Amino acid sequence: MKILVLNCGSSSIKYKFFDMKSNEVLAQGGIEKIGLKGSFLKAPLPNGDKLILEGEILEHQAGIEYILGVLTNDKYGCIKSLSEIDAVGHRVVHGGEEFNSSVYITDEVIKKMEECIELAPLHNPPNLAGIYAVKELMGDIPQVGVFDTAFHQTMPAKAYMYGLPYSLYEKYSIRRYGFHGTSHRYVSKKGCDILGVPFKEQRIITAHIGNGGSLAAIKNGKSIDTSMGMTPVEGLLMGTRCGDVDAGIVSYVMEKENIGTQAISTLVNKHSGLLGISGVSSDMRELRAAIDSGNKRAELAFDIFCYRIKKYVGAYAAALGGADVLMFTGGIGENVSLVRELVCAGMEYMGIEIDKEKNNEIHGDEAVISTPESKVTVMVVPTDEEFMIASDTMEIANVNK
Repeated sequence: MKILVLNCGSSSIKYKFFDMKSNEVLAQGGIEKIGLKGSFLKAPLPNGDKLILEGEILEHQAGIEYILGVLTNDKYGCIKSLSEIDAVGHRVVHGGEEFNSSVYITDEVIKKMEECIELAPLHNPPNLAGIYAVKELMGDIPQVGVFDTAFHQTMPAKAYMYGLPYSLYEKYSIRRYGFHGTSHRYVSKKGCDILGVPFKEQRIITAHIGNGGSLAAIKNGKSIDTSMGMTPVEGLLMGTRCGDVDAGIVSYVMEKENIGTQAISTLVNKHSGLLGISGVSSDMRELRAAIDSGNKRAELAFDIFCYRIKKYVGAYAAALGGADVLMFTGGIGENVSLVRELVCAGMEYMGIEIDKEKNNEIHGDEAVISTPESKVTVMVVPTDEEFMIASDTMEIANVNK
């Protein structure tokens, strides 16, 4: 079965095309600057070259047409016709309380997904644009929605409710939803497979650390807590998001700066985090270069970044009643050994001991980085959200044949 996975952002589309029989990635790439000047498609080729196609890509349907054109192109493609694509899987950011698992997309499902737009106004519209486009371009091909929030729908009410009037939950569904669920689900299962331990009998803390980041507490195969909230702003310090902040600060800043809701949303989402504190960059590589050159604000941003992760590891160990495995994933979690070292430093009291030499060797590879004496197994597990989406798509499409 051949599955096309689409991840549609506001001005971008990432894609991966899988042959699920061999678990082979047949093609992958992305489109950037949709609706902007200088939009282009970029894709790696089997010979190591990169294909770059520039063009006027004004909306998502045009972008998906580009992708389908490349897949079937005589020179660059990997299939002869679109009929070789058996199903399309979509990453959908917010499923609200409506969706607690991946779902076969029907007109009724699309209506329910549209009702979730107000919960994720920046993310769900482009996700839906991809679904509309595929329906228009490929007719009745099976489509499956895989939700970032679905894995966390097993959280108990004590973990997902806020200390606000209950009527606000009843009226507006204000609660913790969590995100990165597809990654947390993939990594926690994959890590247990690597270790040869039963997934549904472990107490696992997964740390998805990238430009956006979140932790999850997973007990007996189910998410019981996660650091992101109703939106992706809550929790860890991130590249441009502030993470946990006193709610009173929001109204205080709005009053002092004389700004409205849109401006404060932009401030906490786009101008805070590592970028806001350091004044240098949201990119970890540029931040560390600034630290090496003596930039104290960059050093402060990095310290806060690692400290927040450490706090959540401790909190989730408490929520789980102890931890069996701690897993790092995401661009930073997989590649920045110093972050892993600082998060784990001083946590021997709760059974975490890493092998510093082994930790320093690991950059993007799956590995155990804890010492043999460590009571908690510490691992690096590269995430593969697209494969998880493809797997769900294959399973659901087969059921709905």
